[in-house]
Amino acid sequence: MFFGKIPKKKDNERVPPNQNVTTRWPVLHYGNVPYYKDLSEWDLKIYGMVENPTTFTYEELMALPKSSATNDIHCVTGWSRLDNVWEGVAVKEVVKDIGIHPLAKYVLLHAEEGWTTNLPLDDFLKETSLLAHTHNGQTLSPEHGYPLRAVVPHLYFWKSAKWLRAIEFLPMETPGFWEKNGYHMYGDPWKEERFSWD
Repeated sequence: MFFGKIPKKKDNERVPPNQNVTTRWPVLHYGNVPYYKDLSEWDLKIYGMVENPTTFTYEELMALPKSSATNDIHCVTGWSRLDNVWEGVAVKEVVKDIGIHPLAKYVLLHAEEGWTTNLPLDDFLKETSLLAHTHNGQTLSPEHGYPLRAVVPHLYFWKSAKWLRAIEFLPMETPGFWEKNGYHMYGDPWKEERFSWD
């Protein structure tokens, strides 16, 4: 499966308000950077309001059909990076056999060290959402989320959880780490939904 670019806009039409374009990729996170020497110790759990809870090993996940996408990313701290090329597995491919319960409306992404972030289910399941292992032709570095990170490009980039370990389906919105600490529950960069009081 291949996800191409959204129809090309002029750069100034692609950058949300009060964002600055950079060619760098700043490293921002809370807590430690996990380093995996043996990916047999890594897995991805999918659970909650689903008929078939599933745990993928790294090998099983990598055996799923590959996807690629090109998109822009926007950080809540004010930088934007254009034309990022990702490779990984489409979210819809990962969840297609789990039987999401009709009353599930949200997901909570769980990362290393208990870090979490929340998303409405419809946003998580967008065609543009990807679980990525590669960025611009290079395997993700540990600082950027190796071995797997979410990529949800239409929201501020803290919603694209690094070091992903579990996806939990929920009936109601549950704030994640940054949302509990003052960040907006949704995080639309075009509306500058940076903080809970925005």
